Amino acid sequence: MGTVDEMVGASPAICAVFDLVRKVATTEMPVLITGETGTGKELTAQAIHERSLRKHGPFVPINCGAIPETLLESELFGHERGAFTGAVQQKKGKLEAAAGGTLFLDEVGDLLPALQVKLLRFLQEGTFERVGGQETLHIDARILAATNVDLKTAIDKNLFREDLYYRLGVLHIHLPPLRDRGQDTLLMAMIFLKQAAVTYRKTICGYTPQAVDSLRAYSWPGNVRELSNRVRRAVVMAEGMEITPHDLDLAAEELQTVDSLDSLRAAHRRIEMELLVKAISLHRGNLTRMARDLEVSRSTLYRKLRAYGLEKLVPAATPLSLRSKPKTKKSAQFSAEESGGEIPHEATLMDLPLKPVYRLPQSV
Repeated sequence: MGTVDEMVGASPAICAVFDLVRKVATTEMPVLITGETGTGKELTAQAIHERSLRKHGPFVPINCGAIPETLLESELFGHERGAFTGAVQQKKGKLEAAAGGTLFLDEVGDLLPALQVKLLRFLQEGTFERVGGQETLHIDARILAATNVDLKTAIDKNLFREDLYYRLGVLHIHLPPLRDRGQDTLLMAMIFLKQAAVTYRKTICGYTPQAVDSLRAYSWPGNVRELSNRVRRAVVMAEGMEITPHDLDLAAEELQTVDSLDSLRAAHRRIEMELLVKAISLHRGNLTRMARDLEVSRSTLYRKLRAYGLEKLVPAATPLSLRSKPKTKKSAQFSAEESGGEIPHEATLMDLPLKPVYRLPQSV
């Protein structure tokens, strides 16, 4: 998966997801990952696999909604020679390919009832047969599943088996939509911009104030995937050194109005991070000008950039004074009180840092 799709965040909502990933990775139980399209379900499944005892085994994804119904059973469970027209030789399915590792069933809600029965049997007994075969096969593979549909509603409509739902959902992770992740939108927008500028070899230093306002106000129905795609488009379309709302194709979009109340602490964090991101964009990483306009000392600015995970976006802020402290194995549970009310360091699902200077070990 490309780095532009890398899930990044520091909001309480996504840090709670990171904490769940750390916990469920150490088990062998199935995990059901839910969330809207574009929230990073496959990336979450990969993060679970990479932190599990199966990390040296294969990670095998299959999109149950992208394969024709007539072929899905063969793709998933394999088939024997002569099982149907065109089956000229035996073929192993994705389940066998995942032996010793993890099988990720994306859009599991699209499985046909007959396949749901076979999957349920595998989850209960660890056995299955290939299409057209009589031999009962035993495979050691962990099942992770994802869906963007409401499976309980599908159960009510007799489209999904209730017993399979409870088998798959022993452990459940729900990914929050981007609109509920506060300051993460600006953080990811800056990171995606930096990556795209390198990829397309363009000198772009940041966003105009109007573009920042547009990024904040837009509801992002396509979530992280839409954000990364719009930023890449903006980098290609931009003619100046800053991204405009027109470059993002947000100039004519209907922007949402936010009329809900934040806690004072949450509002303080949100406003502080927005000001830092705006300063980085407006002054193109010039720390002296940023500190002047924000009316803080350079040492305070260094500390704030590090606390919000923004120091990587400011080339001038990478001397010894901003290097991360040594990582420890301290508890990953984030506490606003422990961190002085500041949000954690920039977090990614492939690193899963849960506090500014602590990262999860890559093995268990």
